[in-house]
Amino acid sequence: MAGAKKIRTLFTKPESLKETPTIYCPGCGHGIIHRLLAEVLDEMGARERVLSVAPVGCAVFAYHYFNFDCMEAPHGRTPVVATGLKRAHPDCLVFSYQGDGDLAAIGTAEIIHCANRGEKITVIFVNNGTYGMTGGQMAPTTLLAQKSTTTVSGREAARDGYPLKITEMLALTPGSVFLARGSIHSPRHVRITKQYIRKAFEIQDQKLGFTLVEILSTCPVNWKLSPADSLRRIEEVVTKDYPLGIIKDTTSNSTNPSSAALAEE
Repeated sequence: MAGAKKIRTLFTKPESLKETPTIYCPGCGHGIIHRLLAEVLDEMGARERVLSVAPVGCAVFAYHYFNFDCMEAPHGRTPVVATGLKRAHPDCLVFSYQGDGDLAAIGTAEIIHCANRGEKITVIFVNNGTYGMTGGQMAPTTLLAQKSTTTVSGREAARDGYPLKITEMLALTPGSVFLARGSIHSPRHVRITKQYIRKAFEIQDQKLGFTLVEILSTCPVNWKLSPADSLRRIEEVVTKDYPLGIIKDTTSNSTNPSSAALAEE
């Protein structure tokens, strides 16, 4: 019976998602991440008090799919809008949904100061290492030697700088409470990432400070790979530069979700 219930849950649309056909490219990770967010919010019984903010970029389409209140923000300013919403509605669950080109480039100042102030919001940071919407230009998170439309021979440190590990940078701010990096490249890591998201929301509900979950995602079109090869690239290449796991957790009484999930295997 328990197994049958699990199967039903897998194929049931979460209430926090709309019945909307996807417009994301084949193999894009956004759909998986949307599903994880919706499942967590449904399980927490929080849908009626969720406020979300998305910026320019592929992330902007989130409002097509989420069945709760969503707001758009100017490019990079998402944490500012989320801060205002949270301060005006302190009992709501407020999260921003941002890509790496948005959060780690034009929005660098906003995210750093938001974390430093300890704003009681949650940031979902989707890192696919490219500007997905605008044609595959180099992003702050693009790996060394990775080709893009603006680094046709590959990213070079001397010319283009190094990939920016923004989550590790944010861990240095005193206002950040929980920062983790997950991925969607395998079922096991999808489950672990879901636990990170839930913990971030639970910490926000306790009003303890700033939380962020970075999620390594795919962009098969701009990576010029098949969806399956894109997933393999995350595991074999991307995680070497962006290691998975909890980066900062000041709520020390809790079990590491990564260890808990692996123990279930």
